[in-house]
Amino acid sequence: MADTFYNVPADKQARLVAVHHRGADGAIVKDAVQPGRPTVNPIIGGGGLSSTASDYVRFVRMILNDGQLDGARILKADTVEAMSRNQIGTIGVPALKDALPERSDDFSFVADGRDKWGLGFLITADQLPGKRSAGSLSWGGIYNTISGSTAPAAWPA
Repeated sequence: MADTFYNVPADKQARLVAVHHRGADGAIVKDAVQPGRPTVNPIIGGGGLSSTASDYVRFVRMILNDGQLDGARILKADTVEAMSRNQIGTIGVPALKDALPERSDDFSFVADGRDKWGLGFLITADQLPGKRSAGSLSWGGIYNTISGSTAPAAWPA
């Protein structure tokens, strides 16, 4: 993953896409500050992480292949299994009210109140028509960049 950064190098900043927000009147407005995002050093999880679709696909392939990518072991299979296992017991994950409505919308999960958290992934609890499969893993970003993955019966290595 050669194009994933918390602090994007100066020679790659021109590749960052413009960020927009919802103005007070509801109109979509391009942010004034763009180059060099993020403007703060994140201290948790993926907050402030910038990447490319290509790097993201490599990451997802590694997770779907139990921690292996292109013949290299990145994570132990046990680690990926733990990341994918319910880590909150009987507690359910309810819909989230957006703390930054100018950046994204409220978010309801597939099985509101029944979905679970693994180590870094939301785990879909129920199969609903037109939604992710039960057991699917997903996570989301501040700009409603919701993503997920379901391992098919035979995923290419």
